[in-house]
Amino acid sequence: MAQVKLLGFWYSPFSHRVEWVLKIKGSSLLFQSNPIHKKIPVLIYNGKPIVDSMVILEYIDETFDGPSILPKDPYDHALARFWPKFLDDKVNSSSYYILPWTTVVNTFFRKGDEQEKGKEEVCEMLKVLDNELKDKKFFVGEKFGFADIVANMVAHWLGVNEEVFGVVLVTSQNFPKFCAWRDAYIDCSQVKEYLPPRRNELLTFFDARVRAQATTSASASYLFRFNMY
Repeated sequence: MAQVKLLGFWYSPFSHRVEWVLKIKGSSLLFQSNPIHKKIPVLIYNGKPIVDSMVILEYIDETFDGPSILPKDPYDHALARFWPKFLDDKVNSSSYYILPWTTVVNTFFRKGDEQEKGKEEVCEMLKVLDNELKDKKFFVGEKFGFADIVANMVAHWLGVNEEVFGVVLVTSQNFPKFCAWRDAYIDCSQVKEYLPPRRNELLTFFDARVRAQATTSASASYLFRFNMY
């Protein structure tokens, strides 16, 4: 029997991307989450490691039976690959200026102008997403798929960080389409069962990290930030 092990942190959106795809595939294969100290997530399939969350998602989609997370239509397929790259390269990286979800280095050690620059960058990226979503339920039409899975950080973790750090970026007034997508995302049957609880788990965890790391050095905080992808 083939064996699958997922190495990751329970609070990592990158690890949850992989877990969701395994669930969507309806795989009966064994997988379990364990924290490690190098980059995560790592999928070990029949003893062979696969790294990088988006590479893992595509590997699972091509290897495992079950519903496909990437569209068959060439144009939709291209869109489904473009938006995840945009999200990881632009939105997620920009948010570290003012919402560093694994560290408080920028919140506590950056000056006000740099924080404001970060806010502007994130909001510009969110405007792009808001315009793209228009009246679509998900990124590629009505079906929850690859692009939406990769967008889990802005769908769920971004709001957690807004609350923890006291920074408000997203409102239904300035990003109505994005907020509608976020609400549909969190309520999606393929997602909500596997989202880590916001109030009792994620907020508690990240609030504790904020307090604990407030006294650490910026360099030490940066080490933690680069452990996930």
